[in-house]
Amino acid sequence: MSSSEDAKEQKMRDRILSLPGQPPNLNFSQFSGYVTVNSAAGRALFYWLTEAPKPSDTKPLVLWLNGGPGCSSIAYGASEEVGPFRVNPDGKTLRLNPYAWNLEANLLFLDSPAGVGFSYTNTSSDELTVGDKRTGEDAYRFLVRWMERFPEYKERPFYIAGESYAGHYIPQLAQLIVNRNKGTKTPIINLKGILMGNPLVDDYNDNKGMREYWWNHGLISDETYFELTKWCLNDTILFPKPNCDNALNQAFSEFGDIDPYNIDRPACTKGSSSNEWRQAWRYRGNDECVTGYTRKYMNDPNVHKALHARLNGTSWTSCSRVIRKNWKDSPKSMLPILKELLQAHLRIWIFSGDSDGVLPLSGTRHSINAMKLKTSKRWYPWYHSHGLVGGWSQVYEGGLLTYATVRAAGHEVPLSQPRLAFFLFSHFLANHSLPSSSS
Repeated sequence: MSSSEDAKEQKMRDRILSLPGQPPNLNFSQFSGYVTVNSAAGRALFYWLTEAPKPSDTKPLVLWLNGGPGCSSIAYGASEEVGPFRVNPDGKTLRLNPYAWNLEANLLFLDSPAGVGFSYTNTSSDELTVGDKRTGEDAYRFLVRWMERFPEYKERPFYIAGESYAGHYIPQLAQLIVNRNKGTKTPIINLKGILMGNPLVDDYNDNKGMREYWWNHGLISDETYFELTKWCLNDTILFPKPNCDNALNQAFSEFGDIDPYNIDRPACTKGSSSNEWRQAWRYRGNDECVTGYTRKYMNDPNVHKALHARLNGTSWTSCSRVIRKNWKDSPKSMLPILKELLQAHLRIWIFSGDSDGVLPLSGTRHSINAMKLKTSKRWYPWYHSHGLVGGWSQVYEGGLLTYATVRAAGHEVPLSQPRLAFFLFSHFLANHSLPSSSS
């Protein structure tokens, strides 16, 4: 049997016939399974493809990545943000998401790196030694091998989207694709653009913007603001030194019972302590109440069978503390890579929920300003389909880079403002600026 026939057979084995508790009469196809990215170590990455409704062959392919590092794209992107389903509070049934991004594109969710979500490695030390570089290389290898299984997507317009620490994953993966496409007659992967929400892109500017945002919103005292300025400004986001860590803990203790991922919303559970805030910052994603529904659903053996997933007797978790705690290489800035991607004429959109206290808009604006780009369209309010202001935007470098804020949205913009997120996504794919008037 030829390799193409093998790939075709594996694709058919990956088809999802039905998920437990899913709504009836779906008009789109789903596939899920594993792609081995390192045979010697036994590393295999888990994917879930939710195609667009027919005719899906006219729609682009979008890879979605969540961050952490160490958090599952199945847990967050697929199950509570942009995927076609939402898990109901019973943890057993699903409902359709009316603003699912697969209405506009074929969505490919990836649990990355190995050891996150349903992805696995047979070499236990992999989870203690992983960092940005290996994650990027494995993701690239995944895409090349996945497209051998799904050859209909090889020449399709391809985009990468995601949020948070995916502000590291996405530029580095895009850089690999751009560099390895050089000198080829046809692109190995037909990358057209990237879309990043509330991303971590530059430690200095994100630290600077974070303390400013907390102080400007009255979340911290003057004294704590000065301590953060003294100790954290030149520190790393992932592993702050003791003095910065102490200043952060003091800041967390002053927040009270709010949700750091959406400061205008109460905490999911009452009576949160500064220690819980610190744990939230380092070891989980976003809304733990919503994620709790997903956690129950994804630990159902019938769901594992339907998704062709394996867990080897362990429980499914939304984020891996082991991977987060032991993360290795993490460059302080993605800005040089973003400038390199712009020089390669790659389209970049960055958006910020303006209620996110974890990676707030102020840090992202500082980062964009630090790139010293040429403004094509000055700061303006953008309007969504109901004729209301959806946020504010600025366009740079002849339209290659667009920055937009999203009103009343938290860290996970598609969770807190699904209609606005879908509107923004549709304009990104169409390469249309966000509307500057309500007409």
